[in-house]
Amino acid sequence: MSDWGPVFIAFVLFILLSPGLLFQIPGKCRIVEFGNFQTSGISILIHAVIFFAITAILLVAIGVHMYIGGD
Repeated sequence: MSDWGPVFIAFVLFILLSPGLLFQIPGKCRIVEFGNFQTSGISILIHAVIFFAITAILLVAIGVHMYIGGD
């Protein structure tokens, strides 16, 4: 059986934490901007740190596992 937990968690967080898609920290004019579809270097760095922190918490501290398959 394969453990698909890390793959699923990383995929979902990558989509949700893409800078400018749902939100951007820091924004061009404000601290947080929603749905502006723009990005900057500092926002990419901040979103990468948030991605790493949430991934580490979910996979290492909580231990999310998903086993898919029958045989």
